[in-house]
Amino acid sequence: MDDKARQAIGLKKFSLISPILNGQEANATEYFRRLAAEPIKMPVLGDRRYSEKTFTSWLNVYRRYGFEALVRGQRSDKGKHRSVSPETGEKIVENIKSNPKMPVTVLYEKMIGDGVVNPLETSLSSVYRFIGDLAMSGALSASSEDKDMRRFSHDKVGQLYQADLLYGPTIKNGNKREPTFLHTILDDCSRYPVWSQFYTVQNFESFRHCMKEAVSRHGVPRLMYTDNAKIYRSQQFEFICASIGCTLIHSQPFVPCGRGKIERFFKTVRMRFLSTIDADKINGVDELNALYFKWLEEDYKRKAHSGLEGLTPHDILMSQLDNLNIMTDLRFLEEAFLYRASRKIQHDATIQIDNILYETEPIFAGRRVEVRYDPEWLGDMSMKLPLFNDGKKIGDAWMVRFHDNANAKRKFPGNRKNLQPLQNKEDITISYAKIMGGDGHD
Repeated sequence: MDDKARQAIGLKKFSLISPILNGQEANATEYFRRLAAEPIKMPVLGDRRYSEKTFTSWLNVYRRYGFEALVRGQRSDKGKHRSVSPETGEKIVENIKSNPKMPVTVLYEKMIGDGVVNPLETSLSSVYRFIGDLAMSGALSASSEDKDMRRFSHDKVGQLYQADLLYGPTIKNGNKREPTFLHTILDDCSRYPVWSQFYTVQNFESFRHCMKEAVSRHGVPRLMYTDNAKIYRSQQFEFICASIGCTLIHSQPFVPCGRGKIERFFKTVRMRFLSTIDADKINGVDELNALYFKWLEEDYKRKAHSGLEGLTPHDILMSQLDNLNIMTDLRFLEEAFLYRASRKIQHDATIQIDNILYETEPIFAGRRVEVRYDPEWLGDMSMKLPLFNDGKKIGDAWMVRFHDNANAKRKFPGNRKNLQPLQNKEDITISYAKIMGGDGHD
């Protein structure tokens, strides 16, 4: 099993135990009993059943050693197969949902005729058991009418942060114009923007910066709630959340009502801030942010909110500072937000990160390692990129210095200690007469 698969399984384990870690489930025994009663769809492995003891061991391992231990502890389960594969299971669910009244026997025959099921590998009884497990878990009974659309609000700050993106104004940047994007992370209880900033790009790197500012200033939330945009589905983001002990939750696709608070915040930004500025007179995103930060401090954070019973976001946050999970270990914080990239070190002990060539110790040649880095380090000769294997640091990589390598002393096999450098050209003159025993003259 490769590193990517093991990491995906580790993230799945964390998602299963996180309701205990963040307080969503108060009784671990009862919660794990419910999990053990149903098959769990694991990345790569497919549907698996686990005991209560297994879930408890994952929880204890995470609390003691952190997220990396969940990744390292993954078993490969090599050689084990289920009679109903994940792909076949998905086809069964599709057929049942499209034809809910179809008998299982007819469904089984239809899937054999379609070439989806091989009767020599998957029996009718196996399909019956598979459908029975789905029915017990409730996977076949969900419908649009059953969706819970009730409002929710957490009563303490730091329990849940909501993140989203607003398309900002197009502003001048020298002789050209560029779009802007407002990344915002909002505390659900206080409606306080733990960090909100305009950027000129909407990629994951800009959101990573926003998230890092929010966590470093106002602490780690128990839950992080986002929509299904690509940047929030990034595996790098999942690594960050798992490393700092935050549970990542995605809203249901095409159901924006769960993000009502942050949508209301963006509406306020449009009405009370963007409507008061002239984008044509703003030169650069730094100037835009200076105006925006001033508005946040003097207007939004200090204004009474109807949803806060007449209090301001600042009042709520200040009254509950003890509930914020502030990170005091700055080194751990920096490491948690590093990018992770799996690379195989070439035979010449080099690797490439973002088309930049790095080298490491020759002993690592041929090994696959995990490189962790901050994008700002790339291209900086003074910065070394740490190399990890199974969550443990094993070395560093540094930018290749081609000129220095060209003039570096090479190690030769054998004993060369007695070799002396040539002093002049006469040292390499060969005399036939001296070889034959003469004095070298005719």
